[in-house]
Amino acid sequence: MTLDDALAALRAEIVPGRAEGQRTYHKQTREVLGVANPAINDLTKAWRQDMSVEERVALADALWQTDIFEARLAAAKLLTQARIRPDDGVWALIQTWVSDFDSWAIADHVCMAGQKRLVADPTRIDQVEAWTKSDHMWTRRAALVITLPWTKQNFPKPEEEAVRDRVLGWAETYVEDPDWFIQKAVAWWVRDLSKHDPDRARAFLKAHGKRLKPFARKEAEKYIFPPKKKPTA
Repeated sequence: MTLDDALAALRAEIVPGRAEGQRTYHKQTREVLGVANPAINDLTKAWRQDMSVEERVALADALWQTDIFEARLAAAKLLTQARIRPDDGVWALIQTWVSDFDSWAIADHVCMAGQKRLVADPTRIDQVEAWTKSDHMWTRRAALVITLPWTKQNFPKPEEEAVRDRVLGWAETYVEDPDWFIQKAVAWWVRDLSKHDPDRARAFLKAHGKRLKPFARKEAEKYIFPPKKKPTA
C-alpha cells in the first residue's frame, strides 16, 4: 500500500457536501475531504491485515505528513491495535505526533492508539509525564487522555493504583489552568475514575474540586453526586 493508493482510497469515500460541515465542526484550516469515520475504520482495518508493522509505521508517517484531516485520522487508526509486535517504532512515531496536535478529534484518535502502547508497556508513562510540563496545551491534555485506561479497573493491582495516584498528581497541577480543554480533560479523567474508584475520585474533588471551573467540577462529580430528581406532582 503506497501513500498514493491510500489517498486514492480515502478520496473514493468522499461524501459530497460533508467536508464543509466537518471543517466547521472541527474548526479545521487544513484540507478536509469529507470522509465518514466508519469508512476510515473499514479502510484502515483492511490495510492493517495486509501490512507488516514496519510498513504500517511508514504509511502512517506518510499519511500524517500530508496534513489532510482524514489522512491524520487514518494514520492514527493504522496504529490502533492492542497487540503489535514489535511496537517500539509505533510508540516512537506516536510521540513525534503529539507536538502537532491542534484538534481534539485528531488528538483523541492518536491517544487511542497511544493507550494501547501504554497498556502494553506501562513504563512508557515515565515519558508521558514529561508532557505535563509542556508549553503546548494539547500535549499537556494528551497526558490525561492517553492514560484513561487506568481509570477503568474495578479491582486494580497495586501498580495500577500507583498509576492512578500519579496521574491524579498531574491533574492536581492542572486544576487552575484556565484552558477549557485542560479543564475538560481533568473532569473526564476524574469522572471516568469515579465509576470504578469513587473514593479516590471523591478525595481528589474534596481536595481540589473548588479550584476547577464550575462546568468541569460538575462534570467530574457526575457519577458521585448525580443531580437530584425533581419531585413528581
